[in-house]
Amino acid sequence: MYKPDYNVLRKEAKFSCHVSASYLALLEITGIKIKEMFLNPSAGIELYKKGRPLLREMYGPDVNMPSPSSPPISYGHVNTLGVELMFPDDGEVNHGTMADSLEECVEILKRPVDFPNAGMFPFYMEYREKMQAAFPDKKVGFAYKGEGPLTTAYLLRRDNFFYDPYDNPGLTKDFLGLITDSIIKFNYFLRRSEGLPEINPESSGLADDVASMLSPELWPEFVLPFLEQYYNGLTTGKRTAHIEDLRPSQLQFLEKLNLVAYDPSVSAKLNPKTISQMTRVPFSWRLCNFHYPDLTAEETADFVYQAVADGANGVFSYVCHGMCNNESVKKVHSFISAGKKVEAMLGKGASPKEIGELASDSGKRKFWDNWPPK
Repeated sequence: MYKPDYNVLRKEAKFSCHVSASYLALLEITGIKIKEMFLNPSAGIELYKKGRPLLREMYGPDVNMPSPSSPPISYGHVNTLGVELMFPDDGEVNHGTMADSLEECVEILKRPVDFPNAGMFPFYMEYREKMQAAFPDKKVGFAYKGEGPLTTAYLLRRDNFFYDPYDNPGLTKDFLGLITDSIIKFNYFLRRSEGLPEINPESSGLADDVASMLSPELWPEFVLPFLEQYYNGLTTGKRTAHIEDLRPSQLQFLEKLNLVAYDPSVSAKLNPKTISQMTRVPFSWRLCNFHYPDLTAEETADFVYQAVADGANGVFSYVCHGMCNNESVKKVHSFISAGKKVEAMLGKGASPKEIGELASDSGKRKFWDNWPPK
C-alpha cells in the first residue's frame, strides 16, 4: 500500500486549474431530451457529434470538451444486483429498491452475479459499441459504473439504512462487507472487459457521498473499515476520494485512509481555509454551475485567488445546464484567466498570501464569510 508523507505532500502538490464541459451542457445546446440520450444510441451519437462543435464555438479552446461516452449511470452496479433502473422524461436516471429488510439484502448479496448478462449491462455495452462505430478515431468511454460502499448501502436500503447501525450493528457490518466485496468484483469485471488487470497498481478513486451522512462517531466502525476494504481490493497504489458534504469534524479521517487527494465538491459546511486547517490531504475546490449566477466575472477570479490563498491545491469547474449563454462564457473565461495567472505566479515563487492579495475587496468579503450564497 502506498503511504503518503503528509509533512510534504501538500507543499509538493502541483497547482491545477481546469474547466470541462459536461453532457448536461451538450443536452442544453442541442435540445436533445435526456431520456432519449439514456435509451437511444442514435441520440447519444448526435449529442456528441452536434453538441461538441457548438459548445466549442461558444466557449473556445480553453474549455475541455466531454469525450464521447455511453450515458452516465452511477447505478450500474446495483442494477446488476437486480435493482431496476428508471428513466423519467425530463430528469436523471433513478432506481428502485432491492428488498424490504436488511436480512433479505444480505441474502441477495451472498448470491453470485453473472455480470455480463445482468441488468442493463448488455444494453449499454451494445450502446457503447454503436457509439464506437460512429467515432472510430476516439476511445468511447463506458459510464455504467457504481458508487462507494456507504452510498451503495443507501441505494439498496434508502432511508432505512440510517437506522441500521443502531438497530442491528452486527448485521449492518455484514451487509457493508458484502456490498464492498460485490463492488470490488464488479470493478474487476469492468476492468477485465477493458483488457486491464483486476487490480490497478497505480491508483484507485472513490465516490461515496453518503459517507458524509454518518456521524463522526460511526466512522471508525461503519465507514473506515469498508473504505479500507474497498481500496485494498482495488489498488496497491495511490488513493483519491470524492466525498461531498463532509463536516469539519469528519476531515480527521481522510489521513487515516492514506489519501493523496480529496475532492470536497459540493460541501456547504466547508471552505478552503477550514479544510487546510483540519487535514493535510491535498484538495481542489470547485466552483459549481449553480454558483455562477450569484457572481460577477471579477468574483469568479476572486474565487480562484482566495481558494489558493487559503490552501487549495487546485480549482476546477464544469460547464453544465444553464450555462449556454454569453454571460456564463464571460465568467468562465475569467475563472480560467485567474487560474493561468496563479499558475504563472506560483511558478515564479509567489506565496499563497501574495495570491490572495489579487482578490478584490468584494471577493475578500464574499469568500468565505458569505459563502455559499444564501
